[in-house]
Amino acid sequence: MSLKKINTVLAAAFILFILWFGTEFILSPETTAPGYGLPSWPSGDGDGFLIIKGIRDVVLALVLGILLVTGHRRALGWVLLVEALAAYGDMANVLAHHGSVATALGVHCLTATLMAVNGLLIMRETRKAAAAPATPAPQPA
Repeated sequence: MSLKKINTVLAAAFILFILWFGTEFILSPETTAPGYGLPSWPSGDGDGFLIIKGIRDVVLALVLGILLVTGHRRALGWVLLVEALAAYGDMANVLAHHGSVATALGVHCLTATLMAVNGLLIMRETRKAAAAPATPAPQPA
């Protein structure tokens, strides 16, 4: 299997996972939130803040999906690298609030690292196309 196919399958898996997870946070935050890794439920009406996380995840997935579908592979690599920071941020949030270390590392850190690796592999896959010199336009005689 070619590097391009592997990268495409990995990127598509991330898109579907992030889209599913974000949608779950929007539709049923009270049942999805415990899997995030924080030790306690937000006081008061915390559903709104959880829905914000869901909306963020859905938007992140849609950006990746648009780049994948339109064939902008180099941009897809860059965006995967940048969006991995959101998952690293989720990991830092869980750890900073004395949440589950296993979830912080096993879910958020692992997801972020795999996204970054996928982004780097796509950057490697597309580096020759990006480095190729542009063909000069023919000059009139």
